[in-house]
This record gives sequence, C-alpha cells and structure tokens, in this order.
Amino acid sequence: MAVHTVVIEADGGSRGNPGPAGYGAVVRDPASGEVLAERSEAIGTATNNVAEYRGLIAGLEAAAELGAAEVDARMDSKLVVEQMCGRWQIKHPGLRPLAAQAAALVGRFAAVRFQWIPRERNRHADALANAAMDAAAGKPARAAAPTRAVEPSREVAAPDSPARALAREAAARAATRGAGSDPATIPASWEPRPSDTATRLILVRHGETEFTAQRRYSGRGDVPLSARGRAQVRAVAARVAALAPSVAAVVSSPLSRCTATAEAIVEALGDVPLRTAGDLIECDFGAWEGRTFAELRADWPGELDAWLASTHVAPPDGESFTEVAARTIRVTDALIEAYPGETVVVVSHVSPIKLVLRDALSADDAFLHRLYLDAAGISVLDRWPDGGVAVRSINDTAHLPTP
Repeated sequence: MAVHTVVIEADGGSRGNPGPAGYGAVVRDPASGEVLAERSEAIGTATNNVAEYRGLIAGLEAAAELGAAEVDARMDSKLVVEQMCGRWQIKHPGLRPLAAQAAALVGRFAAVRFQWIPRERNRHADALANAAMDAAAGKPARAAAPTRAVEPSREVAAPDSPARALAREAAARAATRGAGSDPATIPASWEPRPSDTATRLILVRHGETEFTAQRRYSGRGDVPLSARGRAQVRAVAARVAALAPSVAAVVSSPLSRCTATAEAIVEALGDVPLRTAGDLIECDFGAWEGRTFAELRADWPGELDAWLASTHVAPPDGESFTEVAARTIRVTDALIEAYPGETVVVVSHVSPIKLVLRDALSADDAFLHRLYLDAAGISVLDRWPDGGVAVRSINDTAHLPTP
C-alpha cells in the first residue's frame, strides 16, 4: 500500500577510506517508527563519501518503490546533506555522477527534506552498512540495531528541486524582512506589470582599475580607475544616458573608483543629484586584499575552501557575503521607498551587485560563483511596491570599447 510520507535514514562506510565499503538504508513510517524497508550492500573498494551517497540512493529507490510522495532524508554525513541542499559545491569528480543520480530520484517526489543528524541517531543504517561489509569479509553477523520511534523533523533543508528550494529560501527571508518585502514571496504571474509604477535600478559596476586587470581581490582599498577604466566610464555614462534620460538620483559607493564612475554618469545625464551610500561599498576581503586567487590557494587553502563553500564564512579579518547581503537589502529597500516609480542609477562593485541580482532572481548561492560581471557593465531591474521584480538585463557591455 502506498504511503504519503516516509523517513529515510541512510549511511555508508569504508574501512580504509578508500577500502572495503558498504551502505545501509532504512525506510520508516514517520508516525510509528515502523521499518517499512531496509537496503544494504557491500560495494567493494570505495570511500566513505561514495558509500554514503550509495546509501542515500538506495533509500530513495526504496521510498519510490513504496509509492511515497514526500521524504524526510536523514544522514550523519554533513557533506552529502549540504551538497544535496545545494549549499556546498561537489568538487570531487567521483561524487558528481552519484549526486546526479540522487538528484534525479529526488525529482520523482513531491518534496524531499534533507536533515543532518548525529551519528548516534543513525545507528540502524550504520549497523546495516557494517553488516554488509562484515558479510563480504566473511565475518559473523552482528546484533541488529533496535527499532526506535522516529523523532519529528527539525532542521529542514532544500531538496534538489530549484523551485522548492527557492520557496523555502524566500520564506526564511520573509520572516526577517516582513511579509511582502521579498520578491520571491510574491505569487507567480505572467501578467505584465505597468513599468511606470516600478522603481527601476540601473546597476553599474565601476570602471576598471589596475587590480581589476591583474585579477586581484579589491575590497575596501581605494584603488583608482586606470586609463582603460576612465575610457570605460565615458562609454558607460553615455549608455546610461541613452537608457534613462530621466533619472531621479545617482547613488554610489564612497570608494573613488565608483564615485569617479558616478560623476561621469551625472555629467552625461545633466542636473541629477549624486549621493554616496556606505552600504554599497565592496566586501571587506581582509587579509586577502590585493591578493590573487592563486596566492590565496597557496597561502590560505583551508580558509579559501571554507569561504567558497559558504556565504556565512568571511575571509581572515574580513566580511562574509551574508553580511554584505544584509547591507544590499537595506540599501535597495531604502531606494525603493525613497524613489517610488522613478529611475535610480546605482554605482557599486562586483559583490554587492551580484547579491542584489541573486536576491532579485531568487537564486541560490551558486549563482554568485557562476555570474560574471565586467567592469563598467550594466544590469537593470524593476521593483514594485508589493515586492514584485523584473530583471531586465544583466551585464550589458555592448557600449564598452574593444580591448
């Protein structure tokens, strides 16, 4: 008989990492804790992570065979949970096919919620994995793990469905920002909105600096425009004037590479007020200021990996992207309130503009690493008073002189 919701507990292990490996998976009724299915297998020589993914796949397959519509998947592998939630990148090539297979299985359910649990709460699946490895090694079977009641789901993470993931992310942001203020909480609609009631934000990245050309991290250091950057600024100013002949204000980061860009735009537009906003300043890269990615990889390999894996992690003595995002939300909300139905040019840096676009598109954090923004590139978005959003363009560079 088909069940609506099941709990999967999955685990895998390797005796040697890599070494003889196996997995175990238990499917339970969430109300009674009754075991509905068990899966286990020795898989030869493999790593812990491979075995853990195999356990998840086996559990999802068993849940699908039972006809479940929703799944609470619980594992003591932080790596698998975070990767399936989309918060950690899958860097090891051997795990990518397994993650893709698991993702395809997730798509067969109406909802899948991933949760990390301590190892002591995953003993049944662990025992199944060890029994499979023991059997493959010719060892006697161990005593079975006792059946226990299933605890209610607590930490719920996104499934591998982008739409469901974004819905949960939007709900979390709405809880802290107020109902109706987040674009992702607005009901989806194909109905065209009147553009004259929206506040249009023309997002301009500053012109090139020497650090830009050398691909160095440039945060709070006040690096001026290069000769090429000054040429780009003249081009972007003319482009902005053509895009928006009527502008209520130009608002800029206080760093000189931005204010110089903003001043050129004001000159092209005519009588338009220019003001600075500290919340538009670039991320503080701390000890990484002025360094290249190769230098970070050589000198801070662990810190770099942690930073790339989570927007909550800051560079040494620096600022996390989560902190930058709080600033960009604050400043964009203030602009929408101050200039309803008008056009505002916002001159800022890579990180703040990426975060504004991430939130406007309700994208996940992987968006930040996949989006490229050129110096003096233009992005345009509209925001309505009810939180509705339309992203008109991203990284328009047609105006820039060729190298």
